[in-house]
Amino acid sequence: GVKQLIVGVNKMDSTEPPYSESRFEEIKKEVSSYIKKIGYNPAAVAFVPISGWHGDNMLESSAKMPWFKGWAVERKEGKADG
Repeated sequence: GVKQLIVGVNKMDSTEPPYSESRFEEIKKEVSSYIKKIGYNPAAVAFVPISGWHGDNMLESSAKMPWFKGWAVERKEGKADG
C-alpha cells in the first residue's frame, strides 16, 4: 500500500482573493476528514498550496503565499518537514 502521502492543493491562483490562506485551510480540513475515513492519519500527510499554471510552490517557495512556511508531518519514524 501507500505509506506516504502528499496533497497538492492546486489552483491557488483562482481562489478569492487569489492565494487565499483561509481557502487553503478550508480545503485542508475537508480533505483531512476524507483521508481519515479511508485510513490515513491526517497529521502524517503533507499539504502544499500550489498553482500549477504559474508554478507557485512547485519547485521553489512562492512570494505570493508568504503565509505558507512549509509542511511538517509526524510519522512513526519521527517528524519530517519540507
